[in-house]
Amino acid sequence: MKHIKIKEIGIYHPKKVVDNAYYEDYFKEKGKDVSNFLKHMGRKKRYIIDNEDENGLTMGIQASKDVLQRANMSGKDIDMIVFSTQVPETTFPSNAMFLHHEIGAGYETIVMDQNANCAGMMVAVEQATRYMMANPHVNTALIVGSDYNTLISNPDEEVTYANYGDAACAIILETTDEETGFIDAIYHTDSVTRDKIMYPEQGLTKAIRDNADMKNIKWLPFKGKIALPPTYKMIETLLDRNQLKTSDIKAYCLSQFTLSNILKIQEEFQLDDQQIIYVGDRFGYTGTSSPFLALYEGINSGRINRGDYVLFWTIGAGFQLVSMLFKY
Repeated sequence: MKHIKIKEIGIYHPKKVVDNAYYEDYFKEKGKDVSNFLKHMGRKKRYIIDNEDENGLTMGIQASKDVLQRANMSGKDIDMIVFSTQVPETTFPSNAMFLHHEIGAGYETIVMDQNANCAGMMVAVEQATRYMMANPHVNTALIVGSDYNTLISNPDEEVTYANYGDAACAIILETTDEETGFIDAIYHTDSVTRDKIMYPEQGLTKAIRDNADMKNIKWLPFKGKIALPPTYKMIETLLDRNQLKTSDIKAYCLSQFTLSNILKIQEEFQLDDQQIIYVGDRFGYTGTSSPFLALYEGINSGRINRGDYVLFWTIGAGFQLVSMLFKY
């Protein structure tokens, strides 16, 4: 039986580091105290693009080159490329087309962009895995998640401006006969908050035809905790149908959007601190790549090793929840 494993993982982030003190001073001048907000979100530092030469596409290209080098592979070894982003540098051609060129991929390589907002990279991994299982001619896939979040952050709102960071992650999926790799995934979609987080704020048609504002993301207040009850059910279902207990999972690589959600999930399932991989204090919130930055940290710190069970969970705007189970 064909299995799909994570062969290698790589990342890229800009050089500039901005700590909480900058945002606390910045919003203090606007009459806001954001120190409790930053503590709630679990932020300390984040990487920020601060030059004209970098963007979401260039970050994705650098992360891809990093993972190919780590895997001792070239672009010609890749059968499929999926570029996940919610801040594409171009809508056509696809960002994946530029990436194809930069890594020197072959003529038969499948290329596409994919957008499921912050859930995007996880959806891309799950969908690419299913496709690889079905297509005997696709044995490797390069999945890239890259968001230039600070480009569209609203400087008047701390939930985006003080919370976001810029980074990219790339993984190589590979077919194997080993009893390892992808196990299962589960989704929960509820479109109840579909109008709360929007970019462009009034839609693309009005932005272009009517010159409506499209500089910053619109983020209206909503109760984010509504996502937690279905999250608990999803994780329980995923574990139950694969005959696993919470203690069997070596690492939980969860959305890094807010530390408070991670702590609530930890408390709900009585997880040990060592089972939780948290990098949001160093990277800020990086959108589509965030659970995989946690995976990268877990692997490189030695907390995740081959044969370990890893459970992923994330949330996308609207909202869509995704949870995925791998044997690394």
